[in-house]
Amino acid sequence: MLKKIKVKQLRLGMFIQELCGSWMASPFWQKSFMLDSQAALDKILKTSITEVVIDTAKGVDVLVAVVVAKAPVEPIVEAAIAELEPEPEPVVEAAIPYKDIVAVSMDDEMGRAASIVGNSKKAVFSMFNEARMGNAINAEKAMSLVEDIASSVMRNPGALIGLARLKTADDYTYMHSVAVCALMIALSRQLGLDDEQTREAGLAGLLHDIGKMAVDSTILNKPGKLTDAEFVSVKEHPAAGHKMLLEAEGVSAISLDVCLHHHEKMDGSGYPEGLVGDQISLYAKMGAVCDVYDAITSNRPYKAGWCPAESLSKMSEWSKGHFDEKVFQAFVMSIGIYPVGTLVRLQSGRLGVVVEQQIGKSLMLPKVRVFFSSKSLAYITPELLDLAGPGLQDRIVAREDAKKWDLKDIDRYWLGDAAKPS
Repeated sequence: MLKKIKVKQLRLGMFIQELCGSWMASPFWQKSFMLDSQAALDKILKTSITEVVIDTAKGVDVLVAVVVAKAPVEPIVEAAIAELEPEPEPVVEAAIPYKDIVAVSMDDEMGRAASIVGNSKKAVFSMFNEARMGNAINAEKAMSLVEDIASSVMRNPGALIGLARLKTADDYTYMHSVAVCALMIALSRQLGLDDEQTREAGLAGLLHDIGKMAVDSTILNKPGKLTDAEFVSVKEHPAAGHKMLLEAEGVSAISLDVCLHHHEKMDGSGYPEGLVGDQISLYAKMGAVCDVYDAITSNRPYKAGWCPAESLSKMSEWSKGHFDEKVFQAFVMSIGIYPVGTLVRLQSGRLGVVVEQQIGKSLMLPKVRVFFSSKSLAYITPELLDLAGPGLQDRIVAREDAKKWDLKDIDRYWLGDAAKPS
């Protein structure tokens, strides 16, 4: 679908069909191209061109944005926020101040992220067990945990999000909540939500599955297919969680909404209320995407997790009926087309694992640690490649399945020191 937009609405990942203006004003020789680097975007912004035509069938659409102050706001988002926050407090800043975020490398953040993940797991385990025993949730303590997770995500989202994906069957329920919290924060940043909205989205992600404490643990951890009666029991967890949160102090309408509605689908086939389209709030739409992504990329009692990039591909196939398309597009932008931990094949024939996304650079050019040759079918000395680096001609040509190449424990190749040959 072709759409004319203002240049200030341009985002990386858009396919530009045409720059509206004199060809002499264009800094590019080609008429149509993928906007895949910050440098290309900066070139456009420096010209006299004010409008462009994008093709949403070939690239991402205009992202949902929440703008406080006097700037115009998309009606659907304004309505969603207003519904959940009928009497908002005055907001000084319109969005998260990106210029103040000190981004660090994956290596620099990994240690802090690992510590936060460990502490978060213990805290969520304790909090959920309190809920299982019928005690009220301590929302203030939970928000403190959200702040720690948010600080790591702002420094480098790939570190904590990647670590939170590496969960065991025994700690799935608790670590899933930590992972969804981190994903909600990263998605909030991509959508342009302000600091307070981002914190609330993170808290909603942390508490969204609290109702599973009302489900028998033998059902939650069952290694085989659930019976119809067991599935009905599991489907009751959103309402059970909503009831638990209503009894707690300091839990916002956003957390209540996401807890109750994160299993709703755009086509009305979700539960518990079968909401359709815009009946589902922005935050619940976000929760649906983050919940499913972490669920299908994680090892479960009954199946192994899918590769992160494969999971995004599957979700894209479901997106029209299941997810809000704009929210899903923003989610992909927030974690990358090839998320951390994805096994990829390069043009050179080498296989490697995506180690880090690079802010401001093409989503197709992450950092990759190569370790295997598909030509000689042999392991090679691990090497970290910056695909956006000067002079490097290699590029990703496909994602790969570790089972196809009989590769074991590939996660160690993006875990820093673990990538060193033993």
